[in-house]
Amino acid sequence: MTRFEGVHVAIVTPFTDSHEVDYQRLHELCNWLIDEGVNGLVPAGSLGEYATLTVEERSKVIETVVKAANKRVTVTVGSGAPSTKQAVQWVQHAKDVGADAIMALPPINYRPLRNEIIAHYKALSEVGLPIIAYNNPLDYPTDLTPELLKEISKFENVVAVKEFSGDIRRVHKILEETDLEVLTGVDNLAMEGPLCGATGWIAGVPNALPREGVELFRLSREGKIKEATELYRRLLPLFDLDAKPQLVQSIKYMMELAGQPVGPTRPPRLPLSTEDYDQIEKVFNRAVQKVTQ
Repeated sequence: MTRFEGVHVAIVTPFTDSHEVDYQRLHELCNWLIDEGVNGLVPAGSLGEYATLTVEERSKVIETVVKAANKRVTVTVGSGAPSTKQAVQWVQHAKDVGADAIMALPPINYRPLRNEIIAHYKALSEVGLPIIAYNNPLDYPTDLTPELLKEISKFENVVAVKEFSGDIRRVHKILEETDLEVLTGVDNLAMEGPLCGATGWIAGVPNALPREGVELFRLSREGKIKEATELYRRLLPLFDLDAKPQLVQSIKYMMELAGQPVGPTRPPRLPLSTEDYDQIEKVFNRAVQKVTQ
């Protein structure tokens, strides 16, 4: 059984010019993304700048997305936190407010021991929501290898993995070694992932171009290589930005270009250089012009 088919947007958090959370804009953004055909929303992830939010803000962001979705699409909440206790509290909050699932990082503050990783996921699983384990060894100290995923997949509620290592061969190994559902975790493998067996994609750039993202994933899953490749190559320069540390600034600017402004990023993330924005605009316009021709 697959639970997370299709495109699940790791939704950004809109801010006002004074860096306050813009909940009304967040609600509007959820509705727009759903109307554009996405399959799910993922609040309180890295793209949502969760680490900059107060407890009250983060709670209200999650509640706003759940309410806006209104069971029309899957809502998967990020549980990243400095301690297992805090992560468990975020899983419980998500469950209490009606979210559908959790995207769960391993311990994030240091390089944890194997038994600590396993204990962390055991504690999260016991809350009772389906869990997508989040493997991101590029930005965090843990690599959830297929062998380690096989171990934590024994917990009842660990049912999927967001694979962000950048090594597409991992998809084959995970599917061979475990019974987990695999979701592509980095945009610049959005075509290769489904061709290799990923059933879902937790996406960044589709915050700005949701319809194109949904179409690409559909073509790839259906094995329509020629059509998928043509679209993918147009979007790839944008997708590559999702794999860089400045992904939040880049994607928020793409959203402005797409007519869906969501305000600035919060410090420590600062605006990019004029040259960076010019380059993003150049590749964005090229992608959109070609897509709409």
